[in-house]
Amino acid sequence: MNKHTNTVWLVAVLSVFGIIYLLGPILTPFLIAAILAYIANPLVGKIEAIQFNSKRAKFSFKLSRTIATLLVLLFLFAVLIIIMLIMIPLLQHEFVQLSQKIPVYLNAAKTNLEPWLQKNFGVSAEIDPAQIQAILTENWKTTGNFAKNIALSVSSHGMTVIGWLGNLILIPLVLFYLLVDWNILLQKTSALLPRSLLGKTQEIAADIDAVLAEFLRGQLTVMLLMSVFYAVGLWLVGLEFALPIGILSGLLGFIPYLGFGLGLTLAVISGVLQFGSLHDLIPLLIVFGMGQLLESMALTPWLVGDRIGLHPLVVIFALMAGGQLFGFAGVLLALPVSAAIAVGFRHAKQKYLSSHFYLG
Repeated sequence: MNKHTNTVWLVAVLSVFGIIYLLGPILTPFLIAAILAYIANPLVGKIEAIQFNSKRAKFSFKLSRTIATLLVLLFLFAVLIIIMLIMIPLLQHEFVQLSQKIPVYLNAAKTNLEPWLQKNFGVSAEIDPAQIQAILTENWKTTGNFAKNIALSVSSHGMTVIGWLGNLILIPLVLFYLLVDWNILLQKTSALLPRSLLGKTQEIAADIDAVLAEFLRGQLTVMLLMSVFYAVGLWLVGLEFALPIGILSGLLGFIPYLGFGLGLTLAVISGVLQFGSLHDLIPLLIVFGMGQLLESMALTPWLVGDRIGLHPLVVIFALMAGGQLFGFAGVLLALPVSAAIAVGFRHAKQKYLSSHFYLG
């Protein structure tokens, strides 16, 4: 590969990143659809490969790619609806309880803290729990009027709401076309590659696919299992807000230590307000300690492994850098790009170690 070719490839790569940067605000639904398509494509392929045979009628047929894609989309939509039907009432119940208990918590905090503040700092906590209860009740009733809130939002932020709904509708549409034409898109992309680079490019692409497949699908499984573990564990130790804290702790697990740290902080705050004594927090600490051991020593090595080859600090930096440069689209793009770069570095390292420059 000569110097001119290297320059062309460098300009092409920089141009792609420049286009992504400029189009960042509108890329989010496309990236979400692309990630979902990548995850769901194997399932579509398996359904498409099923062959129905009838010995009596002497015929056989296979489902088309389009029908297989529609079945997978219906399955994903059904799972989403079921999760929403389960989660929304539960979360609503939790928030109602929270709004009712906040004045009680504040009253207890005032009773315990006011003497200490008065003694040490000469400060008196002027808190009226009854007034706070009335404010919260009124706000909760207002929040419960969904139709009114939607109408007000549309009237005051009409274009924002329309844009958000447009993106929401765009995701399944883009996902459908990507899944139907997935193999065709790969073939057309492969046909455009220079023949001299085809073999190495396919090798690197296969390695990247193996890394992303194991990481994404494995990480999703770990997140779901850890959400169940934290929710059940916190419920068993008697924490009232076990469900939202447990789900949040598990689903944020794709960012190293963020899910654990945020979940533990929320659990400790909720536990202090609920139990009122520090020794009652020990079971909460045990749950999160066991969760970290289960995730780091069992689930992650078993379901994810070390195939991505990135240090947790590198993952955190990649997520923050992607978010800073490209917004939410950059966060979605950060780990796939980091995994691809890691694979590229491994191939570059192998080439360097076998080069005359290294061997002398």
